[in-house]
Amino acid sequence: MRFARIFALVAVAAGSVLVAPAASAATLPACQHFYTGTIPDRPVTGGHGPGTLVGAVNVGNRLPAPGSVAGGLGADGKVTFTFARVTGAKAYRAFRNGQALQWISDWGQPTLTVTDASPCQNANYQLYAMTAEDNSPGSLGQISTAYRLDGGNHLATYRIPAGTTLNYRVTSYNDVAQTALGYSAGPGFCAVDARNIPWGTRFSVPGYGECYAADIGSWIKDDIVDVWLPGSQADAWGIQRLTLTVR
Repeated sequence: MRFARIFALVAVAAGSVLVAPAASAATLPACQHFYTGTIPDRPVTGGHGPGTLVGAVNVGNRLPAPGSVAGGLGADGKVTFTFARVTGAKAYRAFRNGQALQWISDWGQPTLTVTDASPCQNANYQLYAMTAEDNSPGSLGQISTAYRLDGGNHLATYRIPAGTTLNYRVTSYNDVAQTALGYSAGPGFCAVDARNIPWGTRFSVPGYGECYAADIGSWIKDDIVDVWLPGSQADAWGIQRLTLTVR
């Protein structure tokens, strides 16, 4: 672990003063998987895909993601950041590693602020806007890019570079419900360990097609992703070890 540094830096973010603490982002505890129960071993068994490859999910008709994210790790040990309003939004949700962090209703307040009182190392912070406060799938906007603390304790955009390959175990599910992100589950939506693959990441899966990271799962941890297939096709997929390619 890198040594902690004492900063004399004062950063101004969205009209507020952020004082960098003595402990840097590198000294935060590791981010834990949200499921604390026992996860059974899932050995590779093989299987086969649907035959017709799944195309890319289109979320372009949804509200744009909030932008102008600014903030970071403060002297109080909390991560605090602000973001810009989205036209037409009634509320917003913030996430850390795919876990709901904060709900913000838009009533015209001068600053929209998110606070994480228990930050962890290399956490992925993300946001979306909503056209209503009922959290229905149709009201949910596009998920933002991920933001991570940089070496200066400030949040900076983070994404896995296009072309990156990941050697993962790939399982399959067929639940007909909302994904953890809130979209309706279906072809092209995939569950990931959001500590490693931020929501909104697109990647291709050999024998399946295109995946849009928008879900999580109790057993989806570390090097496992879960692709959506209907009915018995999910069982036929089995557990395969494949090389994924980030788009």
